[in-house]
Amino acid sequence: MHKFVKIGLVVLGAIGAILWSQLPEAEAPVGEAVESGAVHWMFMIMYFLLAVAVVFSLVFTLKNLFSNPNGLKKTLFGVVGFLVVVGIAYVLSDGADGTVEAMADRGVATTEGTVKNIGTGLNVFFILVVIAVASMFWGGLKKMMNK
Repeated sequence: MHKFVKIGLVVLGAIGAILWSQLPEAEAPVGEAVESGAVHWMFMIMYFLLAVAVVFSLVFTLKNLFSNPNGLKKTLFGVVGFLVVVGIAYVLSDGADGTVEAMADRGVATTEGTVKNIGTGLNVFFILVVIAVASMFWGGLKKMMNK
C-alpha cells in the first residue's frame, strides 16, 4: 500500500510540474488565465487531494473515536456542549435590530434570518472566547493554589 501511495504521489507531482509549466504568463489577461486548461486541471488535482485528506482524516478519527469508549464519551460531551452554546447564541441573537433596513439602503438584499444567523455566529465566537479565557484563568488559579 505504501508503495502505491508513493507512486501515486510521484505521478501527481509530475503532472503538477507539467501543468505548472503550461500556466499562462503573468502578462496574460485575468479572464484568459482563469479559463486556462492548466489552471483548471491543477484545481482538479487540488480538490482530489483535499478530498482524499478529508476522507482519510475522518475515517481514522472515527475509527480511533469508536475504539476508545472514554474518548467517545468525552467527544459526545464536547459536541453536546458546543450545541448548547450554539442554542444559547441563537436565542440571544436578534434579527430585528435595524440591520436589514441599513443593508437594504446600501443595496444589499438581506433577511432577518440572515442577520440572525450572523448574530448567532458572532455570539458563538464571543461565548467560546469567554469560556477559553475563563478556563485558562481557572487552570492558572488552580496551579497557583497547589504550589
